[in-house]
Amino acid sequence: MKAVGFFRNLPIDHPDVLQDVELAIPELRDHDLLVEVKAVSVNPVDTKIRAHGDVPQGAPRIPGWDAAGIVRATGPLATRFKPGDRVWYAGDITRLGSNSELQAVDERIVGPMPRSLDFAEAASLPLTAITAWELLFDRLRVHEADPTENSVLLVTGAAGGVGSTLTQLARRLTGVTVIGTASRDQTREWVLAHGAHHVINHREPWAPQLQALGIKEVDFVVGLNESASYVPQIAAVMRAEGKFALIDDPVALDIGPFKTKSISIHWELMYTRPIFTTRTIARQHALLRRMAELVDRGDVVHTLTRRIDGLDAAGLIQAHALVEAGNMIGKVVVAAR
Repeated sequence: MKAVGFFRNLPIDHPDVLQDVELAIPELRDHDLLVEVKAVSVNPVDTKIRAHGDVPQGAPRIPGWDAAGIVRATGPLATRFKPGDRVWYAGDITRLGSNSELQAVDERIVGPMPRSLDFAEAASLPLTAITAWELLFDRLRVHEADPTENSVLLVTGAAGGVGSTLTQLARRLTGVTVIGTASRDQTREWVLAHGAHHVINHREPWAPQLQALGIKEVDFVVGLNESASYVPQIAAVMRAEGKFALIDDPVALDIGPFKTKSISIHWELMYTRPIFTTRTIARQHALLRRMAELVDRGDVVHTLTRRIDGLDAAGLIQAHALVEAGNMIGKVVVAAR
């Protein structure tokens, strides 16, 4: 089968950064599906793994952890899907990625694709949907906020893929006031259109902007980028016993300013469940099924903003370059011709 991978960690402008390769069709484990991949989205995790991740000796590493496609075969214990079903998923970072013609993926982390989306649109959502859902409901447990209080959620870098999905979920499924951060007119408009009640500029002091909105303190903060640099401001605007969750990878994170207020810290990595086959692994299937219902009902919209046709090395190199540029709004998707 055809796939796209890398043999060395190389910069995006190197001619061998990603290569078209031929691989054997993967063997299925008990709970696996064999999926014909129709579209993939490219996320920061793809560019990080490509630039710095481990590479098997003498073999390519196949990235790609966000896909939509059609089930072609099932493992002996797989019961949730049958051949011909359309599915979406983010996969398992320890296994062969979705930048391939066929991919084996555990059905417990796969959901039925929304009927109202095409493959490219659907591929823009699984990774961000799982990350956003787990941030809100597994890590921060926003749904447990006292409904008699006007709880406030602040999301940094809200115009990206995760932020665009998280603000929608928080607005539709919780009663919290959602505030996103953005620094450009275009990103500000995008964040408001995707569910935020208010937007503040993360390049300016937060407290005066919040006070101008009549908000004295926030209950929850989600850090999607540059979290280490925001710690002093988070500590300043967070209420005592508030909750902070982050997904980025700061080299160092000084949490000393959080001690006085007993601010709790929560890491989110959506690959934790498949990596460790946790007892809650099937929750990803359940939340993707629920997300499909929300999309088909019109409560959540896809975040595709750039589509590239051609699921090959040339198309994926173009997508990696767009993500690495650091100014993407929404998601870039590479679809099979």
